[in-house]
Amino acid sequence: MTGGELSIRPSRDDDVAAIAAIYGHHVLHGIASFEEVPTDEAEMARRRTELVARDLPYFVAERAGKPVGYCYAGPYRARIGYRFSLEDSIYIDPGEVGRGIGRALLSRVLERSTELGYRQMVAVIGGSETLPSIRLHAALGFTHVGVLSAIGFKFGRWVDSVLMQRPLGPGETTLPEEIRHG
Repeated sequence: MTGGELSIRPSRDDDVAAIAAIYGHHVLHGIASFEEVPTDEAEMARRRTELVARDLPYFVAERAGKPVGYCYAGPYRARIGYRFSLEDSIYIDPGEVGRGIGRALLSRVLERSTELGYRQMVAVIGGSETLPSIRLHAALGFTHVGVLSAIGFKFGRWVDSVLMQRPLGPGETTLPEEIRHG
């Protein structure tokens, strides 16, 4: 898709079909997700609703009235000690890759996550060869913190996960508000 102004906005219920279609393409043709069967709209709606109900950022990039990418932040891990850390996920319509949409979306998710008081953002990137995602995260201040070698298996081969991390706001330099004033 070409032309039209890009806007970044909070996702809505009526975006779920487009979100599921974008994600489905990446499930079937890429290693960003380790799922092998595309998620149906009902499951995608359930996942989105769970994050939105927790007031976590979930944004859509829209061009000419059509979602062309999405990005959200979810809990990094479930244990209470990780409550100030998030993990980002980002997927772009294959026809829109390389047009700055990922940067616009992830920048907004980082900004909102910081506003909410989170202190760390983690990226778990499928595949050491997924250079566009690795470069995007590096350009937005993430540092490479490790590789889980051959941690996944997809398309008949072993796939790495690249771990990147970025502090949000003051990061680890101060205690969270909840602790300072609690």
